[in-house]
Amino acid sequence: MVRFSQGRPLAARLLTGLAALLPAAAHAAREWNFQPAATDIARQQIDLHSFIMWICVVIFIGVFGVMFYSIFRHRKSVGHRAAQFHENTMVEVVWTVVPFLILLFMMYPATKTILAFKDTSSPDMTVKVTGYQWKWSYDYLQDGFGFYSNLKTPLAQIENREPKGENYLLEVDNPLVVPVDTKVRLLITANDVIHAFWVPAFGIKQDAIPGFVRDNWFRAEKVGTYRGQCAELCGKEHGFMPIVVEVVSKADYAKWAAAQKQKVAAAGGDPAKTWSLKELVAKGGEVYAANCAACHQATGKGVAPAFPPLDGSKIVTGPKADQIAILLEGKANTAMTAFKQLSDADLAAVITYTRNAWGNATAEALQPAEIKAARK
Repeated sequence: MVRFSQGRPLAARLLTGLAALLPAAAHAAREWNFQPAATDIARQQIDLHSFIMWICVVIFIGVFGVMFYSIFRHRKSVGHRAAQFHENTMVEVVWTVVPFLILLFMMYPATKTILAFKDTSSPDMTVKVTGYQWKWSYDYLQDGFGFYSNLKTPLAQIENREPKGENYLLEVDNPLVVPVDTKVRLLITANDVIHAFWVPAFGIKQDAIPGFVRDNWFRAEKVGTYRGQCAELCGKEHGFMPIVVEVVSKADYAKWAAAQKQKVAAAGGDPAKTWSLKELVAKGGEVYAANCAACHQATGKGVAPAFPPLDGSKIVTGPKADQIAILLEGKANTAMTAFKQLSDADLAAVITYTRNAWGNATAEALQPAEIKAARK
């Protein structure tokens, strides 16, 4: 009794010391399940997970219940001896057929969910997502603008010189903005190494692979801010490339998109301006890195056979009209999509860059006015 009464304050002191050593654990969120679903696909995934889990629980209880019952009831100490039998047809049929039926029972909802989240057809809008070390870029292909999204958490917080913010390492300067109740198709790729675009509340996680374009989609049901992260170990700052998606009303999205287009128009300057070869090559290098390098590589060597090399290409070094047509219209039955969403200045710059980069030395400059004239 005395030992017990002395142990109580000792236990309390031990618990207090442990809490002091683990302040992060003391204040950590105690959620143990998935994030609340913000899309129908995420809800289906959660329901499927729960359904399969309960099947596993029933199997676990059944198998181990029979096993422990058999061990207890047929133990040697009460006189039982192990039965000797081999090649029991009924037993073999049962342990083959029953698991097969269970798998069929699980297969239908799983297949239904997989087909649903792989169906990227008939989107209302398309956004190209590119992963970089260590940031994301978003290109709104139907609206003709794009931007980079960088970590916004102050360095002082990362280095523990300031208190951590509410959204520590999960805040960016330019979030992905989409309208509510809109099917958004994502074309996902990477510029350097493998990344992964993951937003748990939307039920989407897709690897971003250099030289490949993968797609995914979501339809957000509620206005709000949703956060995710790169889910593939991509380098020393892997933990510093968060994803933030702002879901807004359709009216607010229209206003936001109009403002972004105005920024693009302002940045393009005078469309009648004549650019020098040096200016075009400098600007074209930036446009190429943001839009073309993921497939054709920074060296211009491409990734055969899907993405042919631009270094020494007959299209790049041949008539300018042919290269303009491919960038504006794409090429049927290939991975080359149209880039008409880029401004006249951007297209003129990137074409000039490719015609004067690597081993290409045409010394030709293409002006934005030529792109404008070629648009249909």
